[in-house]
Amino acid sequence: MNSPKSQSISLNAWLMLLLLGLLWGGSFFFARVAVHFIPPVTLALLRFLIAAMTLHLFIAGRFGIYRELRARWPAFLLLGLINNVIPQTLIFLGQTQIGAGLASILNATTPIWTVLIAHFATADEKLTGVKIAGTLTGLVGTVLLFSPHLGAGAGAPLWALAMPVVAAVSYGFAAIFARRFRGIAAPVTAAGQLTASTIIALPLSLLVDHPWTLSLPPFNAIAAVIALAVVSTAFAYILFFRVIAAAGATNASLVTLLVPPSAILLGILFLGEHLGPSEWAGMLVIGLGLLILDGRLVARLRRLA
Repeated sequence: MNSPKSQSISLNAWLMLLLLGLLWGGSFFFARVAVHFIPPVTLALLRFLIAAMTLHLFIAGRFGIYRELRARWPAFLLLGLINNVIPQTLIFLGQTQIGAGLASILNATTPIWTVLIAHFATADEKLTGVKIAGTLTGLVGTVLLFSPHLGAGAGAPLWALAMPVVAAVSYGFAAIFARRFRGIAAPVTAAGQLTASTIIALPLSLLVDHPWTLSLPPFNAIAAVIALAVVSTAFAYILFFRVIAAAGATNASLVTLLVPPSAILLGILFLGEHLGPSEWAGMLVIGLGLLILDGRLVARLRRLA
């Protein structure tokens, strides 16, 4: 992330930002509830399908959406693959073994991987001293999160912990690739990638999960899927665009810091989850790394020096 002069954040924008953090934190909570009854690939498919339908209804043919879908369908397919299908399936797979809070913290490393990928994949987003410091700090936090789970019989399996991290790497590649969609209305990009994700996930679900053989999930799982798709995906996207319009993209990126606390709080209140000392420390260190990457903290400290 760069550190340009940012817009000030009004009270209304702060409230929207806090709500967005709660909604995206809620996605880990809803997924944790649903994944006990619905296999990860099929859960991802349901999320994409319902969210895509909701966004198409919201857009109602505006913004030249069908023209853009016809013209850019290969790019939407790739974006849907690396920004939705791969990361969401991996996160849901990991959440079969780990809680909502821990999954959200591990996935909060996305900006760290994005900075590293951008250094090698772009000509205008190279590593700087501040970015290196933020990246290293975030990686130390990730190591702290893994540390209680090392060794035979210690904590969650490492493969489950790795899933949200690999998902974060995929999100990093997606963030770089998504630069080519800058000239398109943001709701169109959201609806386009979710539509493409549905097309990709449908045959995967049929092949991997054989959904016709699955039992009907209980009401709480069905409600969690609907909330995951409509509230934490479709509505959250719309709210995200409004935050960007009200406070700018740089300020909107602060939501990265709000998602883990929301997921942790929901997990503690409703799922009986808890984090150990190393996991709390890891979250705080990753948060510090994200603040360093954001640039504003460093700029303010320099002004005070």
